[in-house]
Amino acid sequence: MPGLILEGGTFRPIFSSGVMDALLDHDLMFDYVIGVSAGITDGFSYVSRQRGRNLEVARRFRNDKRYLSPANLLKCRSIFGLDFVFDTIPNELLPFDWDTFRAYQGKILVGVTNAETGQCEYLDGKDLDEKCTMLRATCSLPVYFPPARIGDKIYYDGGISDSIPIRKAIADGSRKNLIVLTQPKGYRKKIKRRDHAAAAALHRKFPAMAEAILNRPKMYNDTVCFCEHLVQYQPQNTVLLQPETPINSFESDVDKLVAAYDEGYRLAEERMDEIRKLFD
Repeated sequence: MPGLILEGGTFRPIFSSGVMDALLDHDLMFDYVIGVSAGITDGFSYVSRQRGRNLEVARRFRNDKRYLSPANLLKCRSIFGLDFVFDTIPNELLPFDWDTFRAYQGKILVGVTNAETGQCEYLDGKDLDEKCTMLRATCSLPVYFPPARIGDKIYYDGGISDSIPIRKAIADGSRKNLIVLTQPKGYRKKIKRRDHAAAAALHRKFPAMAEAILNRPKMYNDTVCFCEHLVQYQPQNTVLLQPETPINSFESDVDKLVAAYDEGYRLAEERMDEIRKLFD
C-alpha cells in the first residue's frame, strides 16, 4: 500500500499540487493519502482526479477579497472567507467532483488537532460533508481561523500536532511512501513571536493546545530528520520531494504561485521512475 504524505502551509502546497497533477498525468493514484491543512485540502482534488483544479483556485481567487481579506474577520472571525472557500467555490464556482471522489477505493486521512488534548486525530476523509467541515478543521490555524466543531469535539489545524504525518502512515502499514514537503531542503522551524501570542491566547481555555503550539518547532524538525533518515536508509521505499525555491505561506503574487506549481510538476516528472517503483 503506497502512501502519499502531504505537508500543509497555506499557499505553499501549490507546489504539492504540481506534484499531484504530474501523478494524475501518469495515471498514478495512491491507495493511501494523508496530510494536514492546505496540503490535504489540495489532496482532495487529486483523489477526485481534477487535474489543474488547485492551480485554477489559486489563479482565480488568491486575490479575491471574498477569499482572503481582513474584512472577513467581521463575518467569520477569519481572514479567510470560510463559507466562500469551503462552500461557494467547491459547490458553485469551481465544482468539486463528488462522484469521482466517492468512487475512490483507497483511504484518505485528514489530520486535525484536538483542542482539549493537543493531540492529532485522523479523520476519515470519506466522511467529508458538502460544507467541507473537516477541511475547515484541518486549516484552523489559531489567530487566522476560528476552531471547527465536529460532533462534540473542537479542532484546530492538524499541522500543529503532526505537520508531516509519515509516522502515522507507517503505523497504518504504508511501507513505501512519497513524502511531499513544502519547505526547501535544510529548512528548520523556529519559534516565532506569533506562536507565543497564539499560545498565550489559548492557554486559559485550551492549555494542551497552547503547549502543542510551543512544541511544534521541535516536533516539526524531528519529523523532517526522520524523513531524511528514511531517504538515507530506505531509499527504495521513500521518495522525498521538496521545493528548491521557497515561497511565502501567504504569497499573493500569482506568478510565484504558478512557478511553485510548475516546479512541483517538474520535480515529480524528473523522479517519476522512482515514484513508480513505490507501486511495485
